[in-house]
Amino acid sequence: MTLDDLRRLDPKNIGTWPLGPKLGALLILLLLIVFISYWFDWQNQITQLDGERAKEDQLRQTFLDKKRQAINLEAYRKQLDDIEKSFGALLKQLPSKSEMDALLTDINQAGLGRGLQFEHFKPAATETLSEFYAELPIQLRISGGYHDFGAFATDISRLSRIVTLNDIGLSAGKDGVITMNAVAKTFRYLDEEEIAKQRKAAKAKAKGK
Repeated sequence: MTLDDLRRLDPKNIGTWPLGPKLGALLILLLLIVFISYWFDWQNQITQLDGERAKEDQLRQTFLDKKRQAINLEAYRKQLDDIEKSFGALLKQLPSKSEMDALLTDINQAGLGRGLQFEHFKPAATETLSEFYAELPIQLRISGGYHDFGAFATDISRLSRIVTLNDIGLSAGKDGVITMNAVAKTFRYLDEEEIAKQRKAAKAKAKGK
């Protein structure tokens, strides 16, 4: 069939068309129906189906995670128990408020026991409070021999309570005497009343924001 034959086809009387043009027209109509259906209906359904598939994958992963946790529940409980025991052991290394004076004395005695001279030993007027513990910095200026300072630092690390030496500065004087300026930090745990106050202050601060 030539181009002129196609032009002579009467669109108002498709029934008289030859088989070839009829099939072509039906194919075009079918493609048009498919396109319209996709544009106005199937497209949204496909998008919704993809979303449901993604949701299904997420739910399946959540289920597998919950199943894994359920299987390992006893192991998690044991791990939590071990953490609580470790925390309790660390907490015992922090003195209470009533034990702080004894700890300060231990620091002083550790230096004197090594032949060091305390020229300045001044605990801060106020503590720095955290959620569960308080930090007390102590300004130190000590003089003595080099090896005595090493032994003093070792003795501090061996105390039953946590004490750290910070901001250490050394200067040499006469006859091999060394002067050390440092900040010793000691820590204590807060009692229940102090913890309650800290939490109350934190909530008030959060509300203020």
